[in-house]
Amino acid sequence: MEINLDQLQKSAEEELNGAKDAADLERFRVAYLGRKEGKLNAILKSLKDLPESERKVVGPRANALRQYFEQKIEERVRELEPAGLSEGEKRRIDVTAPAKRLPRGHLHPITQLMQKATAIFSSMGFDVASGPEVETEYYNFDALNVPKDHPARDMQDTFWLDVSGLLMRTQTSPVQIRYMEKHKPSFRMIAPGKVFRNEATDATHEAQFYQLEGLMIGKDVSLANLKAILEVFYRNLLDDQKLKIRFRPSYFPFVEPGVETDLTCFKCRGKGCAVCKRTGWIEVMGAGMVHPKVLENAGIDAREWSGFAFGGGLDRIAMIKYEIDDIRLLYNGDLRFLKQF
Repeated sequence: MEINLDQLQKSAEEELNGAKDAADLERFRVAYLGRKEGKLNAILKSLKDLPESERKVVGPRANALRQYFEQKIEERVRELEPAGLSEGEKRRIDVTAPAKRLPRGHLHPITQLMQKATAIFSSMGFDVASGPEVETEYYNFDALNVPKDHPARDMQDTFWLDVSGLLMRTQTSPVQIRYMEKHKPSFRMIAPGKVFRNEATDATHEAQFYQLEGLMIGKDVSLANLKAILEVFYRNLLDDQKLKIRFRPSYFPFVEPGVETDLTCFKCRGKGCAVCKRTGWIEVMGAGMVHPKVLENAGIDAREWSGFAFGGGLDRIAMIKYEIDDIRLLYNGDLRFLKQF
């Protein structure tokens, strides 16, 4: 059997070296390594009929040959690859011609917007924080001073999980609580990320979307600070240094006082049109001074520290910036739409 293996190796190497193309190599592989008719496989299958002393010698040698020829086939494939073109085809190739441009991917408009927003806040000294999308009821509601009977806890707004007390976060505000628990004032941070709402989908609403929330805690922080920071943010994000922002009184459980923030309508420049419902303004986010109860829940002394918080949908801002009239276009995966940005 040793003599047979030596002869097999010699004849196989001659055939392998004489292979001229991929078809020859495939025929060689089937003839020597194929499962059904391969010569090496036939030897390995016959090992059971040999005495144990011969099996110990022939078996390892046959397996070694298999590995050897597998490697040699790969080497021959690489050697023959450049020879894949005929001489006529080689003469027709213009090696001085510029290479073909391959299609390139690019970032989703929401990702682009999030990166720009993050860069703007980072330039103003804000940290960027993240947190889990699957949240506990405590961080999503209780710690944010949301009453037990608040409508936001209803199944119409929240995706509750089968595991008791767990849900898909409805806002990125829980990240603010987790951040306050781990950091001592003063500080400023933002929390961009995906959130989930159990609501019907239409041109301005999605069951999942992206939010950007921010928090600043320090000494004597006021609504004037909030307005100044948001003006810098929106003017740079929307590339409009004449953009105006206004506050309107509103209610949110986690801030007191609470405000809604509006921007000058991008379409009519404040004159009034169908987009802004003839008001000249477009609502973009909620904000306000952090409720003392929220500070206490995070272990911060509300008598010594104050701060503001804000939060809004990046999708809504994208619709304003790019003049998109249907939020669902951002998520349907249509490359004809996405390639515009």
